Amino acid sequence: MAEFRLTREVASTADEVWRRVTDWRSHAAQVPLTRLASVTSGETAVGTVFVVRSGVGPVGFDDPMEVVRWEPPARDRPGRCRLEKRGRVITGWAEIEVSPRGTGAVVVWAEDLRLRPLPRALDPLVARVGRGVFGRALDGLLRDGAGAAGTAGTAEARGTGDTGDTPSR
Repeated sequence: MAEFRLTREVASTADEVWRRVTDWRSHAAQVPLTRLASVTSGETAVGTVFVVRSGVGPVGFDDPMEVVRWEPPARDRPGRCRLEKRGRVITGWAEIEVSPRGTGAVVVWAEDLRLRPLPRALDPLVARVGRGVFGRALDGLLRDGAGAAGTAGTAEARGTGDTGDTPSR
């Protein structure tokens, strides 16, 4: 599978950052050609399922995800969320961790993607593209009022041999 990891430091509190990075509607709005198609009613918890639709018009696919770990940040521990991707096209998982740091917070987003139609030999390319797409999405979630001033980040993709800074915009 194509693995990558993104890290961002922000000036906002861990609670505010957690609220932003676990707003599923905003997630979908940050990824090109993607929209939230459905979400389990009520507050997010273990067992919440949401589906994003990617594509244009009738040409596209559904990307269903289930929350399998949900631990909002507390004074003595970071917040952690794990999503299992259960689609016919995209499988894998994503983990989001938000930790307080001083008066701000650190976000770590790790993801392991598998695009079923593609051969595994393309995993390094998938990781690189995923890092770019989700890095921009994460930056957008954090920038939209979450203390963009003072935001810094790094990204790494396993299997590409490439590690580097991905500054927030």
